[in-house]
Amino acid sequence: MSTRNQVRVANVMPFDKFWSWLQTHPNCILNAGTPEAVLYDAEDLHWHFGTEEGTLLVQVMRGKMLVGEILIDPQSITYVQSEKRGEEEYVFDCVAETDTEPMVTYYFTLSHDFDAQEAPQKKGRLLVH
Repeated sequence: MSTRNQVRVANVMPFDKFWSWLQTHPNCILNAGTPEAVLYDAEDLHWHFGTEEGTLLVQVMRGKMLVGEILIDPQSITYVQSEKRGEEEYVFDCVAETDTEPMVTYYFTLSHDFDAQEAPQKKGRLLVH
């Protein structure tokens, strides 16, 4: 069977499960974005997560200086799907279902895939995966 005929199935999970897991893997994020903008990781940057009046914040910081941020409306996300995209790249698409078709509203690229068997970790700053 040729590669062209193989169907690739993405892993699908609820957004709240993904969000809890993502917060324990900030050092694994390569980039995060929306259809309009993307934030990239770099050696001297770190990722910070927060909440403000029901809106989730994904921030890239250099020391205490904000470099960029993405505001996420968790109520708009129906599910998250992940797919391997390179040697060590896994893209997590946050999908909102619309009247016409599903639409990726936010995405995160990490250096590894979600592991459902992984033991829950305490959220912290010095986690290494």
